[in-house]
Amino acid sequence: MIEAKDIAEEGFIYGLPLVMNYAVMNEFAVDPKSSQFKAPFNKIDNLNHVATYEDTAVVTPNSDTPYSILWLDLRAEPMVISVPAVEKERYYSVQLIDGNTYNFGYIGSRATGNVPGSYLVVGPDWKGEKPAGISQVFSSTTPFVFANFRTQLINAEDMPNVEKVQAGYKAQPLSAFLKQPAPPAAPTIDFLPATTAGIKENFFQYLDTALQFVPETPRDKEIRAKLAKIGIGPGKTFELKDLSLEHKAEM
Repeated sequence: MIEAKDIAEEGFIYGLPLVMNYAVMNEFAVDPKSSQFKAPFNKIDNLNHVATYEDTAVVTPNSDTPYSILWLDLRAEPMVISVPAVEKERYYSVQLIDGNTYNFGYIGSRATGNVPGSYLVVGPDWKGEKPAGISQVFSSTTPFVFANFRTQLINAEDMPNVEKVQAGYKAQPLSAFLKQPAPPAAPTIDFLPATTAGIKENFFQYLDTALQFVPETPRDKEIRAKLAKIGIGPGKTFELKDLSLEHKAEM
């Protein structure tokens, strides 16, 4: 039981970012009834206001960079993010975050400059060369990616200019960018609804779910093997209620 307790503690530390990232994805791109819903996968939602106290899905959002929200589903094919020319005095960025919550790439003023460009975001299974017209390829360790756009608001009267920049942001499948036939659509996923209460009560069940979308890499092979010992892993359903009271206390 001591081993189970230690594994559960280590698993909670390892799994918390994965579960919370899954919850944000659920609120922003999966559940249209959520007050935080932005747009379906592979569609950009440009916010024409700065963040307020009502924007609760992400911790401490900026108050001077209106956001554009894009969740990418890379299972069927890569996606192309295109950005316009942005005036040199205006900061903008596109932060690319995978299901491990790793920042695996940036587009924007500091990383690629304020010049127009098209950037390919590929999933872990993609094999190919950089296509013509693509400025750079960003490789994700997971099939779902959060692309978080920030566009600087210089003053209170500047929002129309921000909206002009946002209107130049574009996301499209690689097949559309290359004007080629689209591949078959990826299978529909029955996502586990994410609620604060549900995560508190059934954290490891949510970790089971999140792990389905986070392929194992060498760096987390050891913790994945430990979690499997207590019945936690992709495709599994951890049920705390099925454990004895003694095991529950240890967990």
